[in-house]
Amino acid sequence: MIAIPAIDLIDGALVRLSAGDYSTAKGYGLEPADAARMIEDAGLTHLHLVDLDGAKGDGRRNLHILEEIAGATGLIIDFGGGIRTKADAEAAFSAGADAVNVGSAAARDPEEVLSWAAEWPGRIILSADSADGLVAVSGWVEKTSIPLLPFVERFVSCGLRRTVVTDISCDGMLAGPSVGLYRSIISAVPGVELVASGGVSSKEDLYALREAGCYGAIVGKALYEGYMTLADLKEAGC
Repeated sequence: MIAIPAIDLIDGALVRLSAGDYSTAKGYGLEPADAARMIEDAGLTHLHLVDLDGAKGDGRRNLHILEEIAGATGLIIDFGGGIRTKADAEAAFSAGADAVNVGSAAARDPEEVLSWAAEWPGRIILSADSADGLVAVSGWVEKTSIPLLPFVERFVSCGLRRTVVTDISCDGMLAGPSVGLYRSIISAVPGVELVASGGVSSKEDLYALREAGCYGAIVGKALYEGYMTLADLKEAGC
């Protein structure tokens, strides 16, 4: 399993939210590029970078941060937030993203997103964010009527295997991940490469996700609040 530190951005600053609520945004006085260098220096290889402004539809304000981190480190960066058109994906790739996370566009125009996956094999990641079993879009502020499991099944069956699944109620709450949810998805969707996101607060959580069969696990607030260290992520990943 790959342990993946997360950096979320609002107006160029590193922040974390609680349960996807933008009003709870908390900064840590840490420059994003400095945080990325610390991640690489700890021996980790991947970074989950999210433009929260873009996710909410407030424009692409943070591509320069992606470009800075890509230029300063050798981290494998998956970038998300506001990737709603092919041009958005191209801009992220040009700025240094190795892959992009696509959620809102996948819910609204799945055939278009599948065409991107065919054009850029392995570089499009499905972002399946869930609130009460339904897919949420637009930075999690809008809940759709699309059930989570069929949403994931459709894309995986068409060849888009890598999927980040976030249980929004757990994200940033430091109360443990939705291991049962991830286990049920992995069991029901053969071939899915599931990356768990939300709620991780300990090495034990990472071990549970690895045991459940997760391909990767994203860790954010637990790092910045001191619940875990980068060395913990290095130890728990493999």
